[in-house]
Amino acid sequence: MHSSKGLVRIIAGQYRGRRIRVASRPGLRPTPDRVRETLFNWLGQWLDGQSCLDLFAGSGALGFEAASRGAARVVMVEADRTAFSALQTARETIGASAVELVHDEALAYLSRASERFDVVFLDPPFGQNALPALFERLAARLKDAARVYAEAATPCEPGGTWQELKRARAGQVSYQLFAWRGHDQVGLPGNV
Repeated sequence: MHSSKGLVRIIAGQYRGRRIRVASRPGLRPTPDRVRETLFNWLGQWLDGQSCLDLFAGSGALGFEAASRGAARVVMVEADRTAFSALQTARETIGASAVELVHDEALAYLSRASERFDVVFLDPPFGQNALPALFERLAARLKDAARVYAEAATPCEPGGTWQELKRARAGQVSYQLFAWRGHDQVGLPGNV
């Protein structure tokens, strides 16, 4: 690995400036700094006291950034053994006690878990076309007014009780932020 190629920098918060090593795996695309900055601007910068789910943790860029920005709990799910091992090392290196790592497939985790989350990060491998199935199964894991970030090659349109809040594109990556309105059809509170 070259000096910066295999590393991801945490942008803000408690672990700001810390670098975490990224496993060299086919298809593993750490969310770029610029995209993460935009995403956390959309989320209001800080996630104090919130619970987050990083369903395809990969490099851990999104989950560790959430932990750094005050999330009370971050569950990071990763199926690839090598990537999972790198996540364990990164968690120990930076001391991210709010992070729980789960070695599992995303859909299997959703079917077994009972916890509900405030923020969910979905960044599945682009070739899987997993987002439609994930949006269908995600509702049972969401708290009221939960927000879901999705990253894909093309924008997704989950419809139903999902409301798109923001959309942007960076190179080959389309990224969106959705609000889930299944519990509350009246409306969402404004940004604080």
